[in-house]
Amino acid sequence: MSEMLIIPAVDIKGGKCVQLVQGEPGTEQVVIENPVNVAKEWERKGASILHVIDLDGAFGDEGNIGIIKNIVENLNIPVQVGGGIRTMKNAENLLKIGVNRIIMGTMAVKNPEVVQELSKKHGKDRIIVALDSKDSKVVVKGWTEKTSKSASEFGKIFQEHGAGGILFTNVDYEGLLKGFDTEPLLELLNSVDIPVIYSGGVTSIDDIKKLSETSVSGVVIGSALYKGKIKFQDAIKYGK
Repeated sequence: MSEMLIIPAVDIKGGKCVQLVQGEPGTEQVVIENPVNVAKEWERKGASILHVIDLDGAFGDEGNIGIIKNIVENLNIPVQVGGGIRTMKNAENLLKIGVNRIIMGTMAVKNPEVVQELSKKHGKDRIIVALDSKDSKVVVKGWTEKTSKSASEFGKIFQEHGAGGILFTNVDYEGLLKGFDTEPLLELLNSVDIPVIYSGGVTSIDDIKKLSETSVSGVVIGSALYKGKIKFQDAIKYGK
């Protein structure tokens, strides 16, 4: 089994690093002033990749591309970015400023051809599709709109369209710090051959151990790290 990446999340809203409950605006539980310093701190602690989400972009507001550019320029590790990538132009702008991998959700689900186009032009390793699952169906538009397909069904479609990987978020558990059910993840892992990164509800070292026993290629951890429920140094023993 290959090593699982332990990926700290830096969610940016209003120019600050925040953690929301279930992705709901107004539920900020952690607010830290300087996202660039937060990012540098994760690198210093040994993170080998960083997960940055532009929440303003995801909610349809003006995004934080300036801060993201600043993070990319100040770090030596790769940065993957998602949140509000709604157009080809958004996607290309992020790739141009040195973002290692972009994570596309709504745009990819609505138009899988975009994935193919970006993958051909920039290399599939730089293109990740976000599949957010709620009640076993993929949801889009900041989790407000439900589609008719499961993550496994979409996973197969995007693998064919040249996605380099999938970020699977179990929305039912996101930000609640209550652990999660591995069933939907295992279903997805069995349906595709491309790397799958897991996110949502990772609360304890036991959760990380549970994931390390699957073939998942990485795990994104947010609230649990910021609230001290998981120490990064402990998590990294199960990955890198």
